[in-house]
Amino acid sequence: MTRTAVLICPGRGTYNKPELGYLHRHHADKAALFAGFDAARAALGQEEVTALDGATRFSVGKYSRGDIASPLIYASALADAQSLAEDIEVVAVTGNSMGWYIALAAAGALSAQDGFELVNTMGTLMQEHLIGGQLVYPFTSDDWRPDLQRKAELLALVAQINGRSGHVLALSIDLGGMLVLAGDDAGLAAFEAAVPQIADRFPMRLANHAGFHTALQAPVAAEGRKRLDGAMLTQPAVPLVDGRGAIWQPGSTDLASLWDYTLGHQVVESYDFTRAVQIAAQEFAPDLFIVTGPGTTLGGAVAQSLVHQDWQGMTDKAAFKARQAEEPLLISMGDDSQRSVATAPAS
Repeated sequence: MTRTAVLICPGRGTYNKPELGYLHRHHADKAALFAGFDAARAALGQEEVTALDGATRFSVGKYSRGDIASPLIYASALADAQSLAEDIEVVAVTGNSMGWYIALAAAGALSAQDGFELVNTMGTLMQEHLIGGQLVYPFTSDDWRPDLQRKAELLALVAQINGRSGHVLALSIDLGGMLVLAGDDAGLAAFEAAVPQIADRFPMRLANHAGFHTALQAPVAAEGRKRLDGAMLTQPAVPLVDGRGAIWQPGSTDLASLWDYTLGHQVVESYDFTRAVQIAAQEFAPDLFIVTGPGTTLGGAVAQSLVHQDWQGMTDKAAFKARQAEEPLLISMGDDSQRSVATAPAS
């Protein structure tokens, strides 16, 4: 019996020390795929993806860089997307932030090699420019129930700080129960000073992250359009849900508009991952939500996004966990204990 799934691709920050060796552990059968990626990197004088993945030592300073993390995450996620069990029918694809680029390839709107060129180019440009930064701050409590008043208060604070002379701050990503904010150092520091510390973790600055999904990235978007050719896009094979919740359908996608979004709005405006997940749930009602690797950090944001719309009666963290225990709905391929659910046929 066919299992339907929404496939969700992760963004930056998901290839960390535990993921070192991910390609070698899970995808030894995809040497031809990775050879093309390695050749592209070598032609640019960059370290090969398989060499980065096969290193014996991990350092945050190196592996959090856009020109290092982006190609590793792309290779890991796309290889996972190509490893789904034959009885899984992907009914839609979405992604978080950089995961949008991966989603384009996973949905067939880009070839594997063209998708790699897009990701490697944009990751390198982000690192070269490194304009602004990002931090993460939660607005829900431990039970995952949405606190819309708290969210509104935080966004009002963001707008107030952004209105100050010499300060830039904006919503970068609406990420389940988290707000990812982006801005210049003055804007980020002002927010950090204005909000209480939570669990000795938040607000949490993200290493080597630029001010993604804000107007700060306009120079990066412009340079990306100069270096990349929109003719690489083709009609997606399955529907794509973007960072606004808009759906790009097979056979009727305006490819010029898709390219404009990908290297325009998607780079310089906030990315509503929560809405993307919720629209995918409402419109496609899948049996499973499958998050590709690397890493497992995106799973929480997916679960919270579903809880925030009371998906199938799940109104809080406890209800979600009960559902997962009874009949898993969310599968993280980066979790070895869950991976086989997505890669092996259902019994």
